[in-house]
Amino acid sequence: MGKKIGKATKNGRTASKNTSEQIRIFGARVHNLKNISLDIPRNQFVVITGPSGSGKSSLARDTLCAESQRQYVESLSIYARQFFSQMERPDVDLIEGLQPTISIDQHASSLNPRSTVATLTEIYDYLRLLMARLGEAFCYGCGGRIAQQSPQQILESISRLPEGTKAMILAPLVRGRRGKHQDTLEAIRKAGFVRARVDGKVIDVEHFPELVARKVHHIEAVVDRIVVRAGLSSRIAESVRTALKYGEETLIICHLSQATSSTKKSSAKNKKPTKNKATEMSTDESVWQDTLYSARHACPQCQINYADLQPRSFSFNSPYGACPECDGLGVRRSFDPELVIPDDSLSLAEGAVLPWKGLPKTALAKIQQSVEPFLCGNKWDWNAPLSKMSAATREIFLRGSDPFLGLLNLLEYELATTSSSRRMQDLETYQDDVTCSACDGSRLRNEARSVTLGGRAIHEMTSLSVASAIDFFSELKFDSTQRLVAEPILRDIQHRLQFLHQVGLDYLTLDRPTDTLSGGELQRVRLATGIGSGLIGICYILDEPSIGLHPRDNQRLIDSLRTLQQQGNSVVVVEHDEAMMRASDYLIDMGPSAGQQGGEIIASGDPASVSENDNSITGRYLGERASIPVPQARRPMRKSHCLELLGARTNNLQNVDVRIPLETLTCVTGVSGSGKSSLINETLARTAIRRLGGVAAKPGPHRGLRGAGQLKKVVVVDQKPIGRSPRSNPATFTGIFDEIRKIFAQTSEARQRGFTASRFSFNNKGGRCDECQGHGERKMDMNFLPDMRITCNACRGKRFNRQTLGIRYREHSIADVLDLQIAEAVSFFENFSRIVRILECLDQVGLGYLTLGQPSSTLSGGEAQRIKLAHELARPKIGHTLYILDEPTTGLHFEDLRRLLDVFHRLVDQGNTVLVIEHHLDVIKSADWVIDLGPEGGAGGGQVIAVGTPEEVAQDTNNATGIFLRQVLASV
Repeated sequence: MGKKIGKATKNGRTASKNTSEQIRIFGARVHNLKNISLDIPRNQFVVITGPSGSGKSSLARDTLCAESQRQYVESLSIYARQFFSQMERPDVDLIEGLQPTISIDQHASSLNPRSTVATLTEIYDYLRLLMARLGEAFCYGCGGRIAQQSPQQILESISRLPEGTKAMILAPLVRGRRGKHQDTLEAIRKAGFVRARVDGKVIDVEHFPELVARKVHHIEAVVDRIVVRAGLSSRIAESVRTALKYGEETLIICHLSQATSSTKKSSAKNKKPTKNKATEMSTDESVWQDTLYSARHACPQCQINYADLQPRSFSFNSPYGACPECDGLGVRRSFDPELVIPDDSLSLAEGAVLPWKGLPKTALAKIQQSVEPFLCGNKWDWNAPLSKMSAATREIFLRGSDPFLGLLNLLEYELATTSSSRRMQDLETYQDDVTCSACDGSRLRNEARSVTLGGRAIHEMTSLSVASAIDFFSELKFDSTQRLVAEPILRDIQHRLQFLHQVGLDYLTLDRPTDTLSGGELQRVRLATGIGSGLIGICYILDEPSIGLHPRDNQRLIDSLRTLQQQGNSVVVVEHDEAMMRASDYLIDMGPSAGQQGGEIIASGDPASVSENDNSITGRYLGERASIPVPQARRPMRKSHCLELLGARTNNLQNVDVRIPLETLTCVTGVSGSGKSSLINETLARTAIRRLGGVAAKPGPHRGLRGAGQLKKVVVVDQKPIGRSPRSNPATFTGIFDEIRKIFAQTSEARQRGFTASRFSFNNKGGRCDECQGHGERKMDMNFLPDMRITCNACRGKRFNRQTLGIRYREHSIADVLDLQIAEAVSFFENFSRIVRILECLDQVGLGYLTLGQPSSTLSGGEAQRIKLAHELARPKIGHTLYILDEPTTGLHFEDLRRLLDVFHRLVDQGNTVLVIEHHLDVIKSADWVIDLGPEGGAGGGQVIAVGTPEEVAQDTNNATGIFLRQVLASV
């Protein structure tokens, strides 16, 4: 082979002749990167670190990943490129030796409520295949085994139709498949059939329509049309045999039946996938109904027929498997009995049913009349407390029994028929996502729930935790024939389950919705899919995968990443975790600071060499020449000055009682899945907010909350985005942009021109640029190439028109002010105390590097959380406030964390309480009080296993948190 000739780059450097061992970057200028050039070793474990905003993600994701994607897409044909959503070309001269890249970040790409741990890892796809091939079907009516049904039994069933019933015998040929299906239509002609039902319409074979290839279609051949009467047995028998022959052992009887309005409603609600779209052939008094018959799967006792089991039969994303009541969601938006009857010690007369409270007398009289059948039928008194009602009677009262509709159905009817928007809004407050009663939250049809393997249905398998699922699948037994089918499927399932176990996610259940996972959990679940693919020669880029991981499980994650690297892949991790840095083969430290003061490579090499570099802040912390100090004294806990939550039973909590000292910094910790969020976010926070008169979601079950009267306010600071639109930014979220616009409106030139504050908003016409409508850029459709965002020619990215930009304050236009970094803006607006107060708070929490106009869509979860915290800090000090933060160290470097802890302690010194859910040992050691949950995750957790000061918790030799905390305190 000939030698590879070096290639000159824009900055004059010559590219490497040998890229087999390195990824070589020349002249990277994405975002704040300052024309950096860097060699990253291939097939090694590489960690990129540095202060927040120093350019780590710009290098890893926005440069390496974007270039890899661009190179891949450019290798495709022009036709294929139009189907890809492509990233813009990164601003870099050249990247050599770049492998195909997979980026796994901490942001949910979709908030689809149908996504679960099993679907995201593709375990559910393998399970569906396993159940379709080896599952054993049972009747959901009687529980008997599903057996084959003979043509004679089908004939007898048809004969039981009322005499004179019009019917069609159909042979299903296409069931819910996309395509034009020209071959199927031609086969119908050749077989001699004169009619077919296409998507619910009976059509002559000579006039078949042109089908849309991308739509789902249903096609059945019309074998015979009959009117049921005596003497037709032989004809029907022959038609049945013909239909079974062409329909692959299944047929459909479509018959015209008399239907009441309730029957029509019921049939519409419980329609089968084979049901004709109907009802072009229906009348007001009758309706065409489909009945499926199968010579393969049917219950001889209940006459229930099953279609052939296919993988889609077990999918809650398909109409063939999804519960028809909840459409495969497992929950329905309906009236919640706990919200409707919050206090069952009251009677109906005393207002136990909250939605009926305060209604006019005429409305109450009408309600009493509707409830009268229940009162008489169950000998219940209007003045009796509902707590004395038996469980069976209460079920009738809630759900109904003929002739009584039931309380919840009465409310549903009122909501559907009321013409008062105010009453409608009032009733909707008593609704919540309630587990679907039809499928009991399993999301699946009766047929899918009645197929078992190893004694479990598919929804029962997915209800297992990862650890339990490993045991279940390892114990499955098959005969020699079944083993040939099962082994390759089980191998992939077990491989993914083992990885989830290795990275500390063995407490997760497989049916856990992905929108309830933390950023770190979501990233590790996604990584399981990448591991399961078995690819080699790939560059994996991960963004803080250790988020939400207890120090005990850190090594397990590191071992998994090391295994991925040893398989022949490059693993590049953006990370602040000390253990991850020390375990890396190559460490890249960026800085020296954030924003415009960052974007440089400060140090690179093995962790030992970086730790010796005095120019590196990271190196000083790794070399223990810098550290986060332990407080000299802990704030005492006073039993009379506490918030006490009693009997919490949310999710896996096991009747937990917990006491949180007020006016302290308290840290709630524990292994992943031990119940921290269930205790604090889903129970304590919601209960406290409601107790203080605020609005919050329904809290988890608990006995009570004491001490809430000592609080004036509860503030939950989460990591949700501060806005979804690029127009949202730190200035608009915190409100300082309103003040800035007033300043510009008060300038002499603005008053002369009659410009008000609204003139300086990029959301309003008049002041903003009309060409880009205040976005500063325009999207250009490149047809087969990726859409390109180009700077607006009219305003050159300034967002405002020329007249608005002509107004200046201290030589700065409104656009120039939005481009100021927060740290710079503090001195710029030094004469405006309201603006300075907010800017200083933003700077104190480590966000001085952000610009005032930074689009919210570019902010990380940790940055969004700190903006919210700063916004709260800037409010007038009222004290007695409970601040609740969930993993605020996300995305924070050692130095950023030190500043954040200073803010926490300052809040507590002002008479507030700071409650933090956190695993970071530097936060735990700095707390006044520690509450440790465990001992394990999932069903093995949900208990308070240690409480006290950090020193007291560290003395517990059997406690996982205590073991690591003792090491940290000993090194101080």
